[in-house]
Amino acid sequence: MDALKNVLKFMVASTLIVGGVLIGGTVLAAKKVDGIGDKLQRKLHN
Repeated sequence: MDALKNVLKFMVASTLIVGGVLIGGTVLAAKKVDGIGDKLQRKLHN
């Protein structure tokens, strides 16, 4: 039973870490795309 609790704790921790990395990557990608869009808009309007 103790081993099962340890495995579940590891799975929860791993899920939280992977989820955080995915969310962080999504935020960074969105910022990069937004910056590219801003540059393109400035180029088109000048």
